[in-house]
Amino acid sequence: MKVISDLNQAPLVDRSLAAVWHPCTQMKQHESFPLVAITKGKGAWLYDENGKALLDSISSWWTNLFGHSNPRINQAITAQLEKIEHVMLAGFTHPPVVELSEKLSALTNHHLGHVFYASDGASAVEIALKMSHHYWQLSGKPQKKKFVCLENGYHGETLGALAVTDVAIFRKAYGSLLQEVFTIPSPDARKARPGESAEDVAKHAAKQLEELFAREHQHISAIIVEPLVQCAGQMAMHSPEYLHLVRELCNRYEVHLIADEIAVGCGRTGKFFACEHADIWPDFLTLSKGISGGYLPLSLCLTTDSIYQAFYSDQTQQGFLHSHSYTGNPLACAAALACLEIFEIDKVLEKNIGRSKDLAKAFAWAKADSRIEHWRQQGMILAFDVKNDYLSNRKNFAREMFANSLEQGVLIRPIGNTIYVMPPYILSPEDAIQLGNSVQLALEKTLT
Repeated sequence: MKVISDLNQAPLVDRSLAAVWHPCTQMKQHESFPLVAITKGKGAWLYDENGKALLDSISSWWTNLFGHSNPRINQAITAQLEKIEHVMLAGFTHPPVVELSEKLSALTNHHLGHVFYASDGASAVEIALKMSHHYWQLSGKPQKKKFVCLENGYHGETLGALAVTDVAIFRKAYGSLLQEVFTIPSPDARKARPGESAEDVAKHAAKQLEELFAREHQHISAIIVEPLVQCAGQMAMHSPEYLHLVRELCNRYEVHLIADEIAVGCGRTGKFFACEHADIWPDFLTLSKGISGGYLPLSLCLTTDSIYQAFYSDQTQQGFLHSHSYTGNPLACAAALACLEIFEIDKVLEKNIGRSKDLAKAFAWAKADSRIEHWRQQGMILAFDVKNDYLSNRKNFAREMFANSLEQGVLIRPIGNTIYVMPPYILSPEDAIQLGNSVQLALEKTLT
């Protein structure tokens, strides 16, 4: 690492290494693999400190829906700044949080009519887990306190959320701190054997869940699922049939269904909520990331009236005992309201049908590449895997692919051997073609 005598005169990258501890990062690697210093963003593009443009094909960790420095979201936040920047939500309320809650409830056709707010996705998952656990206590079934999660699933890195996360690197480091859960097979369509469909895989996985519920339902509080796409789990995609079957099983065995839509909600799969593909509603639905357009930390948990009523009492201890200092922040709510307005006025979901076709066309080359398998797409998420045979001598494939993509002017962050794109909903056909071409060139260099 370079020794810097005057931090104020040093490049931004060197100053970051001296002061910032970056997330999910082995900092020592950045001695030889420099950080990318971003100084501004506009539309689908980021610009580094040298002015180089990078196409943000992963929406800055799946958050940015309508481009960087979006004028309508900027205006909404600026207008709210002139009114109130923050007020505690315990004992107080404000127009943006009321309006946002009403609009979100309406988007579920009022199946989920109550919204509890937090700041990040993991916290929203914590809320759903705690609320489910507390509900069964209040309902006279305190033995129902265990949770079920899917293999290869990811729900966050706080202790409750991490307990229902099945990612080896995290569980190896922090497993001794976590409660025990039931982990069941994923309905990942890549498991299909010759002659099987994604629906067959879903039915097999649901059958194993049914066997677990039959044995343990009296001890199970809830199952948590990422509907349609396990994003951090290498973009594993499954049939909507799985959600339909899980909903039926939860009804039969009195188990809550938590839909973690933090990454897949807000239109990412083609409908506003991924659960809509299966025509079901969960007992809890979590949102974050795209709900504020990638502008400000905001997360939430939607739930049903029956669950809300279980906590409604004269007794304080029967209330839901959870809080965050910035719960329902007015600026974040204003950003979210601006996003919902863009969805409605610009008919985003309808236009995304065309954008998803543009993506598929731009990456058609990958279907024909013999080094690639499991090409898949769900709405504005497209992914494929590089066959292991071509990675045997490449221990750092993901890092090399990332670096080579930057050279081609595109931001790509592979997950293991999975290459994926999740671009903002403003991608033009020309941008899509450029994205596909750039990824192809970067992959060719990485595998050569």
